[in-house]
Amino acid sequence: MELQAGNGLQEEQSIFPVANRKYKDTIFRMLFSDKKNLLSLYNALNGKNYSDCDKLEIVTLENAIYMSMKNDLAFILDLDLFLWEHQSTYNPNIPLRDLMYIAKEYEKYIKEKGISLYSSRQQKIPAPQFIVFYNGNRKIGECMEHRLSDAYETVRGEPALELKVLIININEGHNQKLKESCQILKEYAQYVSKVRTYKKTLSLNEAVEKAVEECIREGILREFLLANKAEVVAMSIFEYDREWEEEILRKEEFEAGRELGEQLGKELGEKLGRELGKEEEQKNTEKERRRADSEKMRADNTERELLILKEKLALMQDK
Repeated sequence: MELQAGNGLQEEQSIFPVANRKYKDTIFRMLFSDKKNLLSLYNALNGKNYSDCDKLEIVTLENAIYMSMKNDLAFILDLDLFLWEHQSTYNPNIPLRDLMYIAKEYEKYIKEKGISLYSSRQQKIPAPQFIVFYNGNRKIGECMEHRLSDAYETVRGEPALELKVLIININEGHNQKLKESCQILKEYAQYVSKVRTYKKTLSLNEAVEKAVEECIREGILREFLLANKAEVVAMSIFEYDREWEEEILRKEEFEAGRELGEQLGKELGEKLGRELGKEEEQKNTEKERRRADSEKMRADNTERELLILKEKLALMQDK
C-alpha cells in the first residue's frame, strides 16, 4: 500500500513505532514458529517430503530463559531433537550456550515422559542436532561449524564432551539451493537484504517501512506482512537497532583494545629500554672495572720488575 498525503499519511505512519526495547522475538522465530513453515525448512534441509505438520512437536522452552540463553526454535521429529537459532551477529560461543539449553530441554523431556534415570534399563532420548541460520555482516562461507571443544583451555586427545553446531549462511547469494527448496526462507532473506540496503541511506525506521511496503508490493512475505505489519515493523526496528548497537560496541571494543595494546606496548618498550639501559650500564661498569684491574695489574708488574732491576744493580755494585 502506498503512503497517502494528509490524514492518510498520519494514519499510516501510526503503525510504524520507534524501536521498542520490550520486543524479545524476531521475525525469523515468528515465521518459523508456524509449523507449516518449519516443516518446509526441515524438508529442504534434510531432503524429506513430510506434509503432516502434526508429526512435528515444537518443544521450545517458552518464557524460560536459562542463564540468559533463549533458543529460537526447538522441536522433535524423526526421533531427533532439533535446536535451531537465528543469528545476525557472529558468536562462536553458541556451542556452550546450546549445551546449557539442551540440558534444560532434556530435563523437561525426562519429566514429561516419566523417565527414570536410575533404571537398570537403558533409557532412550531423542538425538540432538544444532543449527544456526546466520545472516550477519561478517563474511563467512556457505557453512561452517563451531565445536564446544574449541572453547576448552586444553585438549588432550578426543574430547570427553563434544557438541557441534552447524552454521548456515542465509544471506543473499548464499545457499541458494536451500532457499529455492524453502520459499519462506528465500523471502525472509530477501526482506532482510532490503532492510539492510535501505539502511545505508535512510534512517532505520524509514528503511524498515520502505522494505515492508516494497515486499508487500512484490509478493515477498505478503500475507505474513499484511497480517502482522505493525508487529513486524516494531520487531525489525528493535532487531536491527540492536544489531547496529552491537556493531558499534564491537568497534568500540576494538578501539579500546587497540589503545590498550598501544599503551601496553609503549610501557613494555619503555621498560625494556630501561632494562637494556641498565644492562648496558652494567656492561660498561664491568668493562671499566676489568680495564682498571688490568691497569693495576700492569702497574704492579712494572713495580715488581723495577724492584728486581734495583736488586740486580745493587748486587753488581757490591761486586
